[in-house]
Amino acid sequence: MSDTPIADYAMISDCHSAALVSRAGSIDWLCFPRFDKPSTFARLLDQDGGHFSIHPLDIEETSRSYVGPTMVLETKFRTASGTVGLVDALAVGGSERGHELGADSPHVLLRRVSCLEGEADIVVEYEPRPEYGLIHPLLAPAEGGITARGGAERLVLSTPLEMEIDGSEARVHFSLTQGETVAFALHHRASWEEPPRVWSQKEILGRLEDTIAAWRSWSELHQNYQGPWEELIHTSGRVLQALTFQPTGAICAAATTSLPEEPGGGRNWDYRFTWVRDASLTLEALWVAACPDEATSFFYYMAGASASQMRRGADLQIMFGIGGERDLSERELPHLSGWRNSRPVRVGNGAWNQRQLDVYGELLNAAYRLSDQLSGLDPTTAAFLVDVAEAAATRWEQTDQGLWEQRGEPQHFVYSKLMCWVALDRAIYLADQLGGNDRVDRWERIREEIKEAILERGWSDEAQAFTQAFGSDDLDAANLMMPIMGFIAADDPRMLATIKATEERLTDDHGLVFRYKSHDGLEGEEGTFLLCTFWLAQVQALAGHVDDARSTFEKAIGYANDVGLLAEEVDPSTGELLGNYPQAFSHIGLVNAAWAISQAAKGLSPGGSPL
Repeated sequence: MSDTPIADYAMISDCHSAALVSRAGSIDWLCFPRFDKPSTFARLLDQDGGHFSIHPLDIEETSRSYVGPTMVLETKFRTASGTVGLVDALAVGGSERGHELGADSPHVLLRRVSCLEGEADIVVEYEPRPEYGLIHPLLAPAEGGITARGGAERLVLSTPLEMEIDGSEARVHFSLTQGETVAFALHHRASWEEPPRVWSQKEILGRLEDTIAAWRSWSELHQNYQGPWEELIHTSGRVLQALTFQPTGAICAAATTSLPEEPGGGRNWDYRFTWVRDASLTLEALWVAACPDEATSFFYYMAGASASQMRRGADLQIMFGIGGERDLSERELPHLSGWRNSRPVRVGNGAWNQRQLDVYGELLNAAYRLSDQLSGLDPTTAAFLVDVAEAAATRWEQTDQGLWEQRGEPQHFVYSKLMCWVALDRAIYLADQLGGNDRVDRWERIREEIKEAILERGWSDEAQAFTQAFGSDDLDAANLMMPIMGFIAADDPRMLATIKATEERLTDDHGLVFRYKSHDGLEGEEGTFLLCTFWLAQVQALAGHVDDARSTFEKAIGYANDVGLLAEEVDPSTGELLGNYPQAFSHIGLVNAAWAISQAAKGLSPGGSPL
């Protein structure tokens, strides 16, 4: 069992994979060579899951930050005798700059430990455990390093130190004085590939500086937002880039699997995939916090992954692997105890074949958001988007599992109907580009039918709010998306009543918002949802309640950790971060809410771009 708080971790990334580094200087999560591959280190989920730690013997104080506008981490340890600096990065290609960041990542973990003041005793522990901890590889000394063989991976650790090897573990204890530095590089290859060569100290230090320069060049090219909460927005933009699988443009929902929604509970899912539902909100956030080039890459990934399904009459799949894979079948890893004994640990995600009708609107809203960039749509993509609109038009009256992937009986979820409305609304706007002008009259008629149904059957006089499903009195934070998507004005009396109901009956004592409180077919409880809290702030801003919006927003960002990272949820009783981490949706919500508030404070619509 791992007991380290989720907020104690910082993420590093090469835009192919990610590692989590604890405040104690331990790499407790790393999947080579892709985000979704089996882990090499997984102490995050089990004490015997593998780790790679570097830290002084007697730590008195720890501080850390990213090195400027990068995803390279620097941790500073103060001891009784000195100060130690530890810099961690996943290497990117040697000449990558700007848009090319991560294009040719070599799959190498870089670590540099230096004595900044005085002197210090340092301990290094290296315990690789490939394939989610199942494999205890054979370690052997090599000139300039240590090799590890076992299973499907071949690892080489470049180190100038002679480490003591005991089976599948290696350790060393050494001293540094002011100005001295030791660097390590962990290289990954498949077992059948040529083993990587050991790197010299000069090569490791040079590649580390080059990685810092590459991230700086990306930030300088992309991050032009100026305004309130500027640092947090820029950090969130880099987090979204760090969660991007560069070869396809796919953005992982999070870097981890099975971090729970309740400590010790069973709501533990694998989030290392890309959801269609994230598409339009992600593009909006990329527009503000990064740049349209990344947004366009993400859209074409989403369209390409799902294009073939519509013509054969299948439902649009709700999520895909980061390479475009479709079969994401879920399985359990019983040998892992889980974070704070939260079993089961799962890989894959059983929601991949659920029916969710909202995806049609999310994909077409993404196309709408990028309409200027997509003026030259190829005929295949244009025809695909017409098919998406047609699917929304013909299926909107059917039941589904809803945005939140509930595993109970299908229902007529209001949010699903809303997004079918969005699909047709955006298709009408894009009709010229899609070659769909002959369908506009029908699309307009059905769009009105959907709107009437939502206004009549999605409103509850008893709840005095729009509700989760037709005929229900249960609240759902997803309905805050109504004004965000342009379905209804935020200051419409029915929407103001829904906002009020959310504030009064769907928040905890700290002002954070739950997704819903109705039974969803799963055992256990969950925390408050940071994305939903940011939605509330965004809608309060749209309604002109700017002070309320700022207050809600400030409550939510107060749960970011010391390097600006957010998980999915917050434990209502302890205030701890819960769920997979760092969570793209939370950072997307932060960016979009901040932009809406900043625009509302100026009396402007949030529709424009800051770039």
